[in-house]
Amino acid sequence: MMEDKVLIWRFNRGSRDALGRIYEKYKNELLKLAVVLTNDVGTAEDAVQDVFVNFARSAGKVRTSGSLRAFLSVCLVNRVRNLRREEKRRPSGNVEEFDCVVSDTGRPERWLILSERLGLLSGAMAKLPEEQREVVALYMQGDVTFRQIAEVQNASVNTVQGRYRYGIDKLRKLLNSEVTK
Repeated sequence: MMEDKVLIWRFNRGSRDALGRIYEKYKNELLKLAVVLTNDVGTAEDAVQDVFVNFARSAGKVRTSGSLRAFLSVCLVNRVRNLRREEKRRPSGNVEEFDCVVSDTGRPERWLILSERLGLLSGAMAKLPEEQREVVALYMQGDVTFRQIAEVQNASVNTVQGRYRYGIDKLRKLLNSEVTK
């Protein structure tokens, strides 16, 4: 958190190194979040790129009261929503196309298991209603509070908590049915 405040301070004063560090620090997390929200690798990559381009253009104006990660996650959700409005949904991508996940184990059988689990989770997330998918992804992966999500979704905190609870319940049911097959 303190590093982020220093990075924002340096970025607002024109430091390209600070922008590069912010990009390196958050690009993979945002890409994972975007893939969950869009279920399409190409669209996810475009959304993340757009977020960072717009962020770079805002040098000198960035003000965050919370975490930089949450700020960028909310920017990403807004960009994904705008992309959905701008174009009709393209055919869904496949999780196997997502080649940015790096295995630190080096063992192919471990990588195969992780890829399979990621595929199951991605498929289950795609079956959630959009609002529930946003809440679950932002809360679990984006470090965004229910109050912040409520502001983004223009809903009450109770509604957002309900969407989260229903989303998690549905994910459990979907994933448990996949495991028992």
